[in-house]
Amino acid sequence: MAEISTIARPYAVAAFKLGKESKSLAKWSEMLGLAAAVASDAKMRAYIENPKVLSSDLQDAFLKVCGNQLNEGGQNLIKVLVEYGRLSILPAITSAFEELKAQDEGVLEAQIIAASKLSAAETKDLVKRLEEKFGKKVEATVSIDAEIIGGIKIIVGDTVIDASVKNQLQNLAYTLTA
Repeated sequence: MAEISTIARPYAVAAFKLGKESKSLAKWSEMLGLAAAVASDAKMRAYIENPKVLSSDLQDAFLKVCGNQLNEGGQNLIKVLVEYGRLSILPAITSAFEELKAQDEGVLEAQIIAASKLSAAETKDLVKRLEEKFGKKVEATVSIDAEIIGGIKIIVGDTVIDASVKNQLQNLAYTLTA
């Protein structure tokens, strides 16, 4: 079976193109966020996954829950997803859409993993240096992972900068056994 992100990407690209053409990326972001939240609800997930529910009933129920928050394009997306049995991938579609939107706006998301809590000044300096390196605005989330022993690990898209003690020890062990 294909990876969910692989299936979701074409839908996200289509929604992004529609939003870009109509200069309504923020509205599409809002609509997809709502639809993903509805699709992620435990009761709605059970309803979506119930094979006894007719597609037309599922479509009607989903659109009714979303109310007038979806424009015609958003409603059409829901109809297509219901038709092809892909309503459950809405959270992945939303995530892929937000990545495309962030790229378009020149914003990169960075994940900073530190061994201990970083001060606000350290975080600000690190974000500033990442912005200089990548030439784009960076929005960072900082998490703490004591298993990296010391240092930091930064993930920006496909780029991983691993300056952790754990990684250095693994590299040393590899070098010694080679």
